[in-house]
Amino acid sequence: MDFVINTASYYGIKGNIISVEVDISRGLPCYSIVGLANTSVKESKERVRSAIINSGYEFPVARIVVNLSPGDIRKDGALFDLPIALAILCATKQIEFQDSNEFLVMGELSLTGEIKRVPGVLPLIIEGINNNLNNYIIPCDNKLEGTIVNEANIYPFETLNEVVSFIMYRDLLPFKETKTSKENYFNIDFSDIYGQQSCKRSIEVACAGGHNIIMYGPPGSGKSMLARRVPTILPNLSYEEALEVTKIYSVSGKLSKDQGLLLNRPFRNPHHTISKIALVGGGNKILPGEITLSHNGILFLDELLEFDRKILELLRQPLEDKTINITRNTGIVSYPCNFMFIGALNPCPCGNFGSSKKICTCSDYDRKRYINKLSSPFLDRIDIFTWANSLNYSDIKSSHKGEKSKVIRKRVETARKIQQERFKHEGIYTNSQMDINLINKYCKTDYKTEQLLEKVFEKYGLSTRAYSRILKVARTISDLENSENIKQSHVMEALEYRKFLDNQIV
Repeated sequence: MDFVINTASYYGIKGNIISVEVDISRGLPCYSIVGLANTSVKESKERVRSAIINSGYEFPVARIVVNLSPGDIRKDGALFDLPIALAILCATKQIEFQDSNEFLVMGELSLTGEIKRVPGVLPLIIEGINNNLNNYIIPCDNKLEGTIVNEANIYPFETLNEVVSFIMYRDLLPFKETKTSKENYFNIDFSDIYGQQSCKRSIEVACAGGHNIIMYGPPGSGKSMLARRVPTILPNLSYEEALEVTKIYSVSGKLSKDQGLLLNRPFRNPHHTISKIALVGGGNKILPGEITLSHNGILFLDELLEFDRKILELLRQPLEDKTINITRNTGIVSYPCNFMFIGALNPCPCGNFGSSKKICTCSDYDRKRYINKLSSPFLDRIDIFTWANSLNYSDIKSSHKGEKSKVIRKRVETARKIQQERFKHEGIYTNSQMDINLINKYCKTDYKTEQLLEKVFEKYGLSTRAYSRILKVARTISDLENSENIKQSHVMEALEYRKFLDNQIV
């Protein structure tokens, strides 16, 4: 007696269709699972046995072999519990599941037969749709996540008995309620920030083009406050971007049962004691790290120079390639990490270098040693540097408030729409994603601007990467002004954003 049921597993954020094959034959009682299954899958034997018995069915006393096919793909997690239990019940003729080849089944079983939530449902459903499977039996707590894909017929259940009843009598229609996560209500606003007009302008440019930015200045000047208000001026995710973000949070187990498609851009702010694996991803299950959880959103590193230098150097490749490849003995996983990087730092160990109020007590050697945690290759990957001044009493008591976030957001959204139209056939969304070919195509400059760039390039010994980033920022500034061509004033402003400490262009 044998039976086959479709299920799936994920590796990274990609799904793989898996066939659960159960064969029950005569012989000494034995229950084995084969097919490159890890420990969490093999432990399902006891969960499945107890769930079947406690749900009122008979567990066969025979030789049971469960094969998870194909056998060359590693299987991980407890989502195979439900398909294995159903395959055993069908193989022993306790239930009939005649059109099982049209369904994909997933879910973890408790000892009492309850079906528990599992991570990674969204990428598995997407893979199933790509393989012409339209019907899905999933845990009830995953139902909102499942309805994100419109083509899928979702049948959510809470217990094994409910699933058996549906298979036998087909007494339910697909669950069709679609719920997306609502936009966050921000109780913070850019108008809360006193002064810092140059910082606000540089952040607006960074958001408009998705550029990386570092803010530096004395403690208490408002760097962290500015960074935390960046989400209030960013546009919502497009459907394609939202789907990518939701898949990442699904496989990470960070998507709650009340969340559907995520519309808000992620904002991640890890502490400076973070480990390498927590930052870039990895571990036994090769889960996404903070840089992937920031995909299509923001990665904010406050007190940047308090991070270990080795940790910061790990960001060099993701900042450039927008993907991270994690290699382990179990295989290679590629995660997307197209995030906007924001860093905040003090200019010296005491924090008062450049302050108009307090005297810096650090020597030149101490200050240079402190700043040297940021290597030249790392700084090359930053588009914008901006200085946050110490505030005066008149700034704090001024009745004049700056622009509200919704006003700045409109300008950012307008610039983003220009870029989306420009890059609609290029496979990218923002100016920061342009490669050298796209820079040559879309960042044309006149003769005077070329002369200016040449003088700066030769005088400061800029790298090719820094030169490219100046052009990208200039392109964004021209988009904010709705200018078709890059003007000399745009390049001048972009050059100002390359000044970092001692007014040196980096």
